[in-house]
Amino acid sequence: MSLDSTQTSTRDSRRDGLAWALGGVAVVVALAAVTRFLEGWVPAATKGTGFGSIAKAIEYPVYAIILGLLGNVVLTQLGLRDRLAGGFRTEFFIKTGLVLLGASINFAVIVSAAGPAILQALLLISVVFGFTWWLGGVLGVDAKLRALLSSAVSICGVSAAIAAAGAVQAKKEQLAYTASLVIVFALPSIFILPALVDLLGLSQPVGGAWIGGNIDTTAAVSAAGAIAGEEALQIATIVKTTQNALLGVVAVALTAYFALKIEKVADARPRLGEFWERFPKFVLGFLAASVIATLYIGAVGADASKSAIATVNDLRTLFLILAFVSIGLEFRVAPLREAGWRPVAVFGAATGVNLVVGLGLAVLLFSGFGS
Repeated sequence: MSLDSTQTSTRDSRRDGLAWALGGVAVVVALAAVTRFLEGWVPAATKGTGFGSIAKAIEYPVYAIILGLLGNVVLTQLGLRDRLAGGFRTEFFIKTGLVLLGASINFAVIVSAAGPAILQALLLISVVFGFTWWLGGVLGVDAKLRALLSSAVSICGVSAAIAAAGAVQAKKEQLAYTASLVIVFALPSIFILPALVDLLGLSQPVGGAWIGGNIDTTAAVSAAGAIAGEEALQIATIVKTTQNALLGVVAVALTAYFALKIEKVADARPRLGEFWERFPKFVLGFLAASVIATLYIGAVGADASKSAIATVNDLRTLFLILAFVSIGLEFRVAPLREAGWRPVAVFGAATGVNLVVGLGLAVLLFSGFGS
């Protein structure tokens, strides 16, 4: 094959890939539009019926995730899911939504919550990561998979697993498995934790801190926080972004540990640039949006700023809906079947420890918050 033919084939392949990715985005946007429709139509249609009170309490994350899962099944059956997957940009959608969320949180709230959030993050990550690593060793789980599981359950789910996979050079199959486990455990927690917050009579700050410290994915934290309440969502986001900020530290530590101890590579000291490379940059965007909005409100006044802040909040909700739809579309069962029961047992046990320790820390550190 000539060079010209090869270049033409490459260009055609790229065009096809872009077309399918745009098709995937179109699917996500269409399902997001249906989510918006159902959010308003279902409560109105069921008003006065036995289901009406339940329908009124159902928030947009529920519709978005269910529609995403249904879309996943349909597209898989049609053989289109993998081709369209390039448009299911969960990470981009959720990070954009969270940056916009920063505009609705007064920077003073972030500053006042930072101390407890940092302490909670340090203690929770240390305890849960240590427990997961230990139990994985006891059950004979491969060291690289243990690193992925420990990072995912203790920090921030798929993002942490991706960072850990790069740090320890894990196999793609191990990353796919861990990501699937994260989603399997995160989906029910979106609904269970807000219900437990109500059942236990926890305050909004305590409930938000518990949700933010325990649910593994940032998208699922946002979904559960939205169900629990606006204040809970704000605190949950602050706690989760604090954990995210520690991702770079853990990734660099794993890089050094595996290079020096597991693989015994000489002179494998991690560079400062590696820390910055692995640091989740959207955290800075979240803080910047909060500072800008706080200064703007202070300059023009609360009443004059309502329209602009409302527009930003609408955009935030749109991007979060796109993220929740994508979560459902990206879910895979196959990797879970292939790895056996041991990693599932490790992840499940670690999630239990995370729940108990996280609740204790949330009560201890956030009980008096805002009072």
